[in-house]
Amino acid sequence: MENMAEEELPPQEEEEAQVRVPTPTPAPDSAPVPAPAADSALDSAPTPDSAPAPALAPAPAPAPALSPSLASVPEEAESKRHISIQRRLADLETLACVTERDVDTASSLNSENSHTCPLCPKEKFRAYSSQKLRRHLQNLHWKISVEFEGYRMCICHLACRPIKPTIVGEQISSKLGAHYHCIICSATITRRTDMLGHVKRHVNKGETKSRYIAASTAKSSNEILKETDTDIQVFPNYSIPQKTDSYFNPKMKLNRQLIFCTLAALAKERKPLECLDAFGATGIMGLQWAKHLGNAVKVTINDLNENSVTLIQKNCHLNKLKVVVDSEEKEEGDAIEEDDTLGDIQVTRMDANVLMHLRSFDFIHLDPFGTSVNYLDSAFRNVRNLGIVSVTSTDISSLYAKAQHVARRHYGCNIVRTEYYKELAARIVVAAVARAAARCNKGIEVLFAVALEHFVLVVVRVLRGPTSADETAKKIQYLIHCQWCEERIFQKDGNMVEENPYRQLPCNCHGSMPGKTAIELGPLWSSSLFNTGFLKRMLFESLHHGLDDIQPLVKTLIFESECAPQSQCSVHAPSNLSKQEENGVFIKTTDDTTVDIYSAQGKRKSSEPMINTAKKQKAEASAAHPPFYYNIHRHSIKGMNMPKLKKFLCCLSQAGFRVSRTHFDPMGIRTDAPLTQFKSILLKYSTPTYTGGQSEGPMQSASEDTVADRVEMSVKDKAEASGCRRW
Repeated sequence: MENMAEEELPPQEEEEAQVRVPTPTPAPDSAPVPAPAADSALDSAPTPDSAPAPALAPAPAPAPALSPSLASVPEEAESKRHISIQRRLADLETLACVTERDVDTASSLNSENSHTCPLCPKEKFRAYSSQKLRRHLQNLHWKISVEFEGYRMCICHLACRPIKPTIVGEQISSKLGAHYHCIICSATITRRTDMLGHVKRHVNKGETKSRYIAASTAKSSNEILKETDTDIQVFPNYSIPQKTDSYFNPKMKLNRQLIFCTLAALAKERKPLECLDAFGATGIMGLQWAKHLGNAVKVTINDLNENSVTLIQKNCHLNKLKVVVDSEEKEEGDAIEEDDTLGDIQVTRMDANVLMHLRSFDFIHLDPFGTSVNYLDSAFRNVRNLGIVSVTSTDISSLYAKAQHVARRHYGCNIVRTEYYKELAARIVVAAVARAAARCNKGIEVLFAVALEHFVLVVVRVLRGPTSADETAKKIQYLIHCQWCEERIFQKDGNMVEENPYRQLPCNCHGSMPGKTAIELGPLWSSSLFNTGFLKRMLFESLHHGLDDIQPLVKTLIFESECAPQSQCSVHAPSNLSKQEENGVFIKTTDDTTVDIYSAQGKRKSSEPMINTAKKQKAEASAAHPPFYYNIHRHSIKGMNMPKLKKFLCCLSQAGFRVSRTHFDPMGIRTDAPLTQFKSILLKYSTPTYTGGQSEGPMQSASEDTVADRVEMSVKDKAEASGCRRW
């Protein structure tokens, strides 16, 4: 009966049926007519003589045909893509030829050869040459397309998106709106910027495969990465930072190695150590601790996300580590033999504040998404004496003075953009850590602070007792910063209000410039940021474990802590590790690796260490590295070629000042020289970029004589110069 019905159709109805079979916007689950149907329609179409006049009504828009360029993908998946999604411009031109045979041959509106666009209605565009059609496809559709994984989502002008008609006068007009078809879902977007944001949201959710292909193919397995001989399994969208999912950043490898060396140095003091990775994510950090340090550490990895906890357990079994949940071993999949296991890892799923309140740890690492100020009080509540707390802050927009209101909200700190903004950020985080420790009647000793492009890492040792807390609180001060010359100095201790605080600055900008020239920044950490003894132990551990990536950074930190050129200090691990001191904390290491640690603020074994401690603390106070640094490019003289950085360091050292490079800025110089002396020495060893007239010669020589006199005065009157230093 169906065949008889088809034979009884008039030629006109048969032609309209062939054109209207595929809908303009095919549903994702409905399969359009395959491409060979066009040839059958061409064979069964009536001749032009017998065809009715087409002037009665315009022919509907051409239906979306199949893309001939997608034959490499499975037919069931690719047959459901829209024709506006192509890989190459040539495929779109080939599709135009297929559409011509479907429409133009069946209903020849003109005796001349004409070309139609497959993405535009016939009444909107019609070209009489293939060259004009090619220019139309390239300039209108292909040029403003959206690219995604090798495909181009071209703009479509067909009647795929229903638009409400508008009344113009007494006539009703309906315009066909241009739009894009999403390759991942069945949405149609009008604007290109909205389409870019639409695709980006798909990528952020991990939806990087087309919905049509995902229905016919199985999901891809999670990717396995390797870092420092540790295998981890990550989600497909592991590189996209999200609060609600696991995030693995390969750029934080330097951060993880620094923390590993810190824990390895602490493990030499006492064993075993109870360590906590409060925000495990994929568990890469805790896995490295347990795999390389063995029985010296007892690792606990925590995360609040259930998917992250499941992933951490899988990664533990992947690295042949036992998973302990609530003091019971949890086995997944095949059982792991006890002889093959490398250690135990306890995996917990709870809020980090709750866990740190319930248990005590020797080492705590905080690396939340953004700021860590919400977890500092809990971290210092139960941390053991002489333990270590490491804090990684990734909210660099507020710390680097790009969002000053956020820094004021999170850290209670007033901050502006300066040439030493990275060290300023490190001192802000240390001040927040110090205040949290002081609230728990604990003091801190900063082992090192690192501020790189995308994170700020602060590692401190905890000293119990109200005396240590009071000493720590005294080191939080405000900074006076001159906005004209970038000179800076910490405010003097005392509760008295000073009549003219500008007199504390070594510069005279307030007297020579109108208005207020300085601003108060802080509160900041005003003491040292590095501990030389601990950094040397970290360097030894990096050499022992083969961590070559962080060795240049640790060496730079050692030079910076001693504030001496590289030629004047040694970075090799000391051969005699019998005794080391870290700001009042004595660490004695014997040959049999037993460690005896006692605090200078607590009980003493004899009266001699008490006397020696007071002398050494005074020597350390005078030998501590000066705060902040100068950028040599920022203070260069216009029209002068500044000297090489190494040469300038030698010149400052020969003038009698302490000097070193800094990891905060590749062109930064840490020195105790005032800014006036810094500029004068820089001017003396700079050369003019061009040779001017005769009038410039005496001026240049006079300036050089003045600079030479200043340098001689600075060398002779070293005592007076030390009184003007910023420390």
